[in-house]
Amino acid sequence: MGLTSHKLLALVALLAVLTVLGTLRVWPRLAVRSWPAMFLRLGTIAVTQLALLALLGLAVNDYFVFYSSWSDLLGHEHGTGVIHTTGGGVGAGPVGVQVLGRADITGAGAVNRDPARIGRLEQVRLPGSTTGLSSDGYVYLPPQYFQPGGGARHFPAAMVLTGFPGDATNLVTKLRYPATELDLLRTGAMKPTVLVLMRPSPTMPRDSECEDIPNGPQAQRYFTTDVPADLRASYRVLDGTGSLGIVGDSTGGYCAVKLGMEHPETFSVAVSLSGYFKAAEDATTGDLFGGSAQRRAEADLDWRQAHLPMPPLAVLLAGSKQDGSTYADASAFAAAARPPLVVVQETVDTGGHNFTTWDRLIPPALGWFSAHLRDPA
Repeated sequence: MGLTSHKLLALVALLAVLTVLGTLRVWPRLAVRSWPAMFLRLGTIAVTQLALLALLGLAVNDYFVFYSSWSDLLGHEHGTGVIHTTGGGVGAGPVGVQVLGRADITGAGAVNRDPARIGRLEQVRLPGSTTGLSSDGYVYLPPQYFQPGGGARHFPAAMVLTGFPGDATNLVTKLRYPATELDLLRTGAMKPTVLVLMRPSPTMPRDSECEDIPNGPQAQRYFTTDVPADLRASYRVLDGTGSLGIVGDSTGGYCAVKLGMEHPETFSVAVSLSGYFKAAEDATTGDLFGGSAQRRAEADLDWRQAHLPMPPLAVLLAGSKQDGSTYADASAFAAAARPPLVVVQETVDTGGHNFTTWDRLIPPALGWFSAHLRDPA
């Protein structure tokens, strides 16, 4: 059974109920003064607590989908969603995407259907020629990429980042970015766009917060230099201003706005779904700034607004009004924006910091995002 299987959750829930009832039933028989009875009492408590903790952990993971599979939980490489291997990659030379296989776009067995109708989703590895970093993810090519007469047509692209430590698979199965783009293309609400779907950290299990760490991994350069170079070396992706934007949720949302503000020449538009505005610092990040107070300040997006020139960037902050301080922080950031930085907000009245909320926000967010990218050429 998969880690996110509802059958597994139901089975563990049943076991938890049975252990509680069993403990209540046998406890009176163990209420005697003896070493065996004492160890048996401890054993029943331990089993009951483990069952309840397992149920709680599975329920929380099912709701937030922190980990999408057992191998993801254990930190192993995996190929979730790959159906069959393609013959060779599409890139050449020192940079380029390594195609690992194809995956289902819609969840309805769409792997082998005509790509000129539904597009193609490829599982890929994106190597960093300047940083030495590498990350696995997915690339979605829209139907127009394969339609007759479009062999010389180039397309804008969107880098889409998960939260930490999320898996790129969640962007396909839970947040449905490829399927959502396909729906929007059919209604004319979005222009054809190449999507590259990734984790926000190429340094797993360390959370890099999309930072160039002194004497450490250069995660920011990986996303702003290596990944765009990989895409353009391997696919027909437009170059120049307005050709590439970035979208993310939670940590990915912070990265989207941060990378856009620091590198508007690379990303002309950014969408943050419940993202925060200051780099996290905890056991998963370690020292991101080499002890530099200036670098730490520059990673604070509110500080950048107050002390540095505004970048030529369009930003959409999307989230729920019930998502803790995130909504208030986003409103304050939007109010402080000055041209050429343009910040708008998209909100829903209810919902938390989770996939259910973001799934409601993504369709209009992608439509807005697409309107700020160059038209396919």
